[in-house]
Amino acid sequence: MTTNTTLFELENAPTNAPLLQVNDLHVEFTTREGVARAVNGVNFTVELGKTLAVLGESGSGKSVTAQAIMGIVDDPPGKVTGGEVLLHGVDILKLSDEERRLIRGERIAMIFQDALSSLNPTFTVGWQISELFRVRRGQGKKEAQANALELMERVSIPAAKERFHNYPHEFSGGMRQRVMIAMALALEPEVLIADEPTTALDVTVQAQILDLLQDLQKERNMGLILITHDLGVVAEVADRVAVMYAVRIVEHASVRYLFARPDHPYSLGLIDSIPRLDDTQHELRAIGGLPPSLTRLPTGCAFHPRCRFAADLCLESTPDEVKVSADQASRCFFAQEVFDGRR
Repeated sequence: MTTNTTLFELENAPTNAPLLQVNDLHVEFTTREGVARAVNGVNFTVELGKTLAVLGESGSGKSVTAQAIMGIVDDPPGKVTGGEVLLHGVDILKLSDEERRLIRGERIAMIFQDALSSLNPTFTVGWQISELFRVRRGQGKKEAQANALELMERVSIPAAKERFHNYPHEFSGGMRQRVMIAMALALEPEVLIADEPTTALDVTVQAQILDLLQDLQKERNMGLILITHDLGVVAEVADRVAVMYAVRIVEHASVRYLFARPDHPYSLGLIDSIPRLDDTQHELRAIGGLPPSLTRLPTGCAFHPRCRFAADLCLESTPDEVKVSADQASRCFFAQEVFDGRR
């Protein structure tokens, strides 16, 4: 890719453009088994102050999509092979490596799912947070430490002043995740990507982390991309949902419509697999089979080997995205029938 976009253009971007828009994004990895398509034509939009949940099973392409947005796909073996990532209408994929480094943290930040491996075990937590202010803001030691301490208090780390000099292993999983949130928010980004932020946390701590993210989002009017496989998390915090299966988004919907009237068989299968307190007669139905190998994706619709509605057409052709309502779109030949409950 040639670099014809500059940070100057981003600084002077039009105010009426969407905060973040991903158009036809493609990412591939070279493996021993062949070329693996890790992201295949992904599209979505994130608005200021809104939360988009990216939902799907492990291996569906959620985290790689986030890495491509952040510009941290390992090359080799990975490579962004097509598409756009527009921040205020400016394609940041065309920025140089140095320019991308400058907007990470400043414009777009990410919370990784494994906080322990994301933190350096040889430095104290306070030092790691304050380093952001020293390196990126040019602050002196005292000012950087004061700002780091303020952030630790803002993310509700108890006795922050005493914990400032503790190492990552001295914190619980929930407290380490709060440290990661503090680091992600240090430079006041416009877009925050949270990749499975509640993984391996107990239910009470999960709720605390989600509440914290929502409070901080409202306080700073950030756009939030929440990557998860947990439908409960989606129901709790999302405004809109992008459902991914086999490295493509198969359904876009508002969170209300996704749970009330899903329009893709995969989304329907996910909804049918969770228990409902308001319907004791609801029959749980697991999705049979396994997701396909990314080096050997099925012909036609990738979900057809596991789909209870599959027809011959699904084996032969890849469905385009169709709108079934003002709030929903789906990649399924029978989307309208699924939406109407006729299949």
